[in-house]
Amino acid sequence: MEMSFKPIDLRKPGKDAAPAECAKHREEGKRPDERKSRKRRIIDSHCHIYPKQIALKAVENVDRFYDGLPGAHLDGTPETLLFTGKGQGISKFIVHSVATKSAQTDHINRFIASAVKMAGGAFTGLGTLHPDTDDLIGDLDRLQDLGLKGVKLHPDIQQFQADEAKACCIYELCQERGLPVLIHAGDHRYDFSGPKRIAQVLRMFPELKLVAAHLGGWSEWDEAASLLPQYPNVIVDTSSSFQFLSVERAREIIRAYGADRVMFGTDYPMWAQKPDLDFMERMELTDEEYEQIYWRNCAQLYGMSNRGRFSV
Repeated sequence: MEMSFKPIDLRKPGKDAAPAECAKHREEGKRPDERKSRKRRIIDSHCHIYPKQIALKAVENVDRFYDGLPGAHLDGTPETLLFTGKGQGISKFIVHSVATKSAQTDHINRFIASAVKMAGGAFTGLGTLHPDTDDLIGDLDRLQDLGLKGVKLHPDIQQFQADEAKACCIYELCQERGLPVLIHAGDHRYDFSGPKRIAQVLRMFPELKLVAAHLGGWSEWDEAASLLPQYPNVIVDTSSSFQFLSVERAREIIRAYGADRVMFGTDYPMWAQKPDLDFMERMELTDEEYEQIYWRNCAQLYGMSNRGRFSV
């Protein structure tokens, strides 16, 4: 099936677009939303956050990597995530970032841990690792000592093939320790994280809890949906997918995996929360499917508690 890459155009491209969009979505967060009347519990399972002093630069770098996709371009800070998410009825968030160099790992993980503490129970943090590290066990020990609940990898940005030997060292350790791995999956432009490579990881590590982001393969959704559901240890999230799929096709893909293996996620700050939530509602899933996708699967995977200002 030939895919069309024309996402919803939420802004006009331009260097001043990011602050303008942040202001717009902050205002949107103050408005009543009909979803609140449904009293759905919602966790956003896929959120990138950055320190305030580098956040806009980081967002611009991601924008360049993805050829300027016209997403929401929120500012990437934890504060904006909390504000806009609360406005849309999202109670908790899985937050993370990616080390592009192994030397960044500890600094990023300490930042994620500090953001978790700041959010008063609303954030659950995942740490980053880099396959080129000289101290993988030490990096993972420190990640866990910070209270982080899993590992985030992005083969395309970190420049490694998802199933190569140095990445497999990470999977092996995470499998041994029972730590989930959230991995960016799919990109038709590269050969780092396509569905065949993700399938190979799932075969090699059958006890690994692997979250294949973007419904298993960004821009490669059909191939992913044909290959990955056979592996019982795969979980997928919905991030950066609804902008490119019809409601009918998204529903088919979700049901190919089964709602018990799908988690709602937005890929903040690339996209605003409201369009993704509206898309979810248009799929007209069952109440059980909504409960599983919106919060139950994620809460179970990461062992999330009911403490904090937003209770699950």
